[in-house]
Formats: sequence, structure tokens, C-alpha cells
Amino acid sequence: MTSVPPSRATPAGSPHLIVFANEKGGTGKSTTCVHTAVALAAQGVPVAVIDLDHRQRTVARYFENRAETAKRRAIELPAPAYAVYSGESTDGLNEAIAKAAVTAQVVIIDTPGRDDPMARYAATCASTLVTPMNDSFVDFDLIGQVDPENFKVKRLSFYSELMWETRKTRAKADGSTIDWVVLRNRLHHMEARNQRRVGEALTELSRRVGFRVIPGLSERVIFRELFPSGLTLLDRGHLGELGVSHIAARQELREMIAGLALPVLASRTRTQSAA
Repeated sequence: MTSVPPSRATPAGSPHLIVFANEKGGTGKSTTCVHTAVALAAQGVPVAVIDLDHRQRTVARYFENRAETAKRRAIELPAPAYAVYSGESTDGLNEAIAKAAVTAQVVIIDTPGRDDPMARYAATCASTLVTPMNDSFVDFDLIGQVDPENFKVKRLSFYSELMWETRKTRAKADGSTIDWVVLRNRLHHMEARNQRRVGEALTELSRRVGFRVIPGLSERVIFRELFPSGLTLLDRGHLGELGVSHIAARQELREMIAGLALPVLASRTRTQSAA
């Protein structure tokens, strides 16, 4: 279902801004945010993370735990710079992004799992907007509504309409494009027929709105277990013995990162190939 991403024009000297946003909680947003940041840092990309959820601070806490584990075990763990933004002004958020961009080539923003003014603003500024969702019509409702009889898309949601208008405005203003990516996570208990219906609805809506759909992660206990240590499934050699399901999860992560099609990783691959 993954399509070729549209061309993106990030102004010279500006960071590539990745925003993880979903107004519903429990979609794996913070988990994918953390793993994306660690994956970039592990490849030598200067990256910074801004946690907009100053109440929960899930992402910030994850990196705090990671730093404590590195110190306790006397090991080196790739990690981004990170900060929590608790302000309520767009100017303040712009300043936080600019500050992070002094040393970072990529700035990642994790937003709260609720309707939040700063989260909406961040989404409109994104170079890559990532919306994780579970294979559920409850989650699908954020971006569109379906007919209860045939499961065809009836209308766009407010969020989809906002992104549609924002992308058009950006394109007219400076020629840049928001690469909107819907990250399709999977719940183990979801039946195959429901997954197929959700998939068909996503395909239909993606054609109308212009987002890409890429495979995400399956619901696994390992992601919750790793939080206290701040480790990720990318930390080879520090996780102990891994089971088959853990190896499968690591492969899912690799496919997810590849599916994001981040320009910074593509340029590094070309450079390495040329060398």
C-alpha cells in the first residue's frame, strides 16, 4: 500500500520537521516517535525531540530512563537531544524548534493524544506528518467516517479537511509539501475481515486526501517492558536474549523507518553508495 512520497522542498538551513500527531490516545504514537528518533541517532543523524505533552511527558521520560540506563551500565546509547515545551504560544514553539535546529538536522515533535492547539499548529508546520492509528474504525474515525452498511468512506473528518487545506496553502505559499503518512499499527485481537475493511477504507481515503499508508507495528508487550530502561528494540547487544516475536518486531521497526522515506536517510544512503 506504500506509495512513492511526493517531492518535498525544505528551505536550505531548515530542519526536517517530523510531527507525530493523533488526537486519540493509545495508538502507539510515542513508541514510534522514540524508535524513529533512536534510529536516526544510531545512523549519525543529528536529531532533537520536542515533547508537547507536558502533562504525561512520555517521550521525555523515556529518554530520561535511557540516559539513566546508559549511566548505570556504563554503556553508550545513541539518543537525541530532547526538551519539553509547555508554552501556549506558536511563537514560543517556533523558538523551541529554532533552538533545537541549531544542532539538529531533524527535529521530531511528539504531540498529546488529545485535541490540542499546539499539536494542530505543529502539524501544519511539518515536513513529514505521521499519524499512527490502530486497525480499528474507532481510530479511523479521526480521519474519515464510513457507511455502517458497506464501510465505504462517507466524508472526511475535520482533521483530514484541516490537513487538506493546510497542504494546499503551503504549496501555494512556498511550493513545499507536507508528506502525510498514516502509520497502520495492528492489534493482535483484530479479526482478518475487519483488518481488510479498514485497509480498503484507508486506500479509498488516501486517494482522496493524498496521504501515504505504511505498515506500522503490532501490539507487543516488549514495547511496554522496555520503557523503564529506556531501551529500544534497535539496541542490539543490550537487550539480552530475544525471542522470535522480538526479532519480528525489530523487522517491523526497520520496515517502518524505511517506509517513512525520510530525505536525510536517502541522502546518506546515496553518499555511502558513492563512497
